[in-house]
Amino acid sequence: MKRIKARKTGVVFTVVFLAAAFLLYGGIANAQKIEVKFSHVVADMTPKGQACMKFKELLDKTGVFDVKLYPSSMLYGDKEELEALRANNVQVIAPSMTKMVGFNPQFQIVDMPFLFASEDAAETFWASDKGKEMFNSLRRAGFIGIAQWPNGFTQFINQKRPLKKPEDFKGLKLRVQSGGLLDARNKTLGAGSQTMAFAEVYQALNSKAIDGLDNTFNNHETMKFYEVAKYLTIGNFTRIDYIVMTNVKFWDSLKPDQQNLFTDAMKQATAYERSLSEDLNDKSLEIMKKSGKVEVYTLTPAERQEFVKALAPLYKSYEDKIGKANLDYAKSLK
Repeated sequence: MKRIKARKTGVVFTVVFLAAAFLLYGGIANAQKIEVKFSHVVADMTPKGQACMKFKELLDKTGVFDVKLYPSSMLYGDKEELEALRANNVQVIAPSMTKMVGFNPQFQIVDMPFLFASEDAAETFWASDKGKEMFNSLRRAGFIGIAQWPNGFTQFINQKRPLKKPEDFKGLKLRVQSGGLLDARNKTLGAGSQTMAFAEVYQALNSKAIDGLDNTFNNHETMKFYEVAKYLTIGNFTRIDYIVMTNVKFWDSLKPDQQNLFTDAMKQATAYERSLSEDLNDKSLEIMKKSGKVEVYTLTPAERQEFVKALAPLYKSYEDKIGKANLDYAKSLK
């Protein structure tokens, strides 16, 4: 009798164990994936757009996440996407770094002229403790920075004359995305500033409402600025960078292993975006050179140093807003 009862007990235990295992692993297999809405304002074929697609591909492969992309302001435009992220209506956006200045003035660091020596220097800064501290400072606004995606260094294009020395800027009217540091830079060089939307720049150049602007090679080329502004000066004046951000509540809701999957996919997508950005800027410069429509001039090291001297007062006047330690560290990188 004891053996029979023991056998019956063993059978019952086995059945219960198998049933529990089925429910557990069956539930995991059928668990709902974590939805990630990624909204941005550019086309799929841009470096940013391609990097978004790479991020989706990599994160979807984990089987844990389901990334939905909304390019070209399909879901939210420039003005709406920050509030949408704050409300967790989307989980990832990638706006221009300068849009964070209202939340933390230190993000003006990308507008500081001649600060970063190279693409590697900019990448190193944002991957450092100082860069991460700035990214994390956005938590109080409901965001957290998770990556820097470069657009590149800015170069000046104008329709008046070659810009070889600070004095050449006097009297020019230059478009800026917003005021603040860029406006102060232009004033220091004796130039005026005109704030206007990017989409309006070509017509403003064509009608001579403005004389020029600084932007990346790719933007100058794809927007056809070089067709209506004759002189292009290469000097790596400032930077245009994107910050990839996620919602704090969404991020904190993820388990550590899920955060690791998310971070690994973002790291790979970031490396991909950087290679695309550099390649595209190089190709755009060649297109402009071969067109014969623009005169290209590269500042010599001595000429570049003259600009550095002329704009040195900006470092002193903005060190409280950006942080002297941040400026010194960025300046030390090669």
